[in-house]
Amino acid sequence: MPEATLICVHGGLDRGGSFARLARRINAFDVVTYDRRGYQGSRDLQPLSFELHVEDLLALARPERERGPVIVFGHSYGGAVALGSALADPSLVQMAVLYEAPLPWILRREGTHTPLTDDPAHTAEMFFRHIVSDAAWERLSALERDSRRRDGPALISDLSSLRDGTLGVDLTQLRVPTTYVYGDQRSPEYYRELCDKLAQLNPIIGGRELHNAGHGAHLSIPDQLAAIIESLWYETCASA
Repeated sequence: MPEATLICVHGGLDRGGSFARLARRINAFDVVTYDRRGYQGSRDLQPLSFELHVEDLLALARPERERGPVIVFGHSYGGAVALGSALADPSLVQMAVLYEAPLPWILRREGTHTPLTDDPAHTAEMFFRHIVSDAAWERLSALERDSRRRDGPALISDLSSLRDGTLGVDLTQLRVPTTYVYGDQRSPEYYRELCDKLAQLNPIIGGRELHNAGHGAHLSIPDQLAAIIESLWYETCASA
């Protein structure tokens, strides 16, 4: 019998299928993945906004909560969505885990922005090249490149909400046990400072650093990430 349901929320220019490796390594929970509105299988679901991403996640959590506890895991921008859901309705979320979620209203990270353009397809390609690599983009098939480019409008919506200041949420109101997880391969000093600031704002937010982990930990080290999510759940249950 699963101990809880884990709902995974993907980041910008990603899709629910990227959590397949992680899902196969989760033993204690049922795992739910989905394409956020504007992306891949949900590309036609409009309009786009942070608030609607949160509503969509809560709509997924509601029936799962009737069966048992719900954990939300958000990667990158998906971490901000997971955080928003925990704030919007803490009765539906028993634990939140954020992996390298961008929280610029807490601590801005300079020099990492992909420029936004009037061409969503071009912005999507630039973002992929910047976040993943030029070599990875070149390895994509023509169909895969086209699919990523078609996700450009959703990506621009995500990035705009981070940069225009409308995404800031009041973390002092957070009542759901939350852990900010990050890897040691990309700006660990920034993430350590961010975790310190988060803990100062609200001691319910903890921090964990993963070794030999980059931004795509759910792809590169799914075993380690699955183990940390499960251990955090047991710690949360023990302290309840």
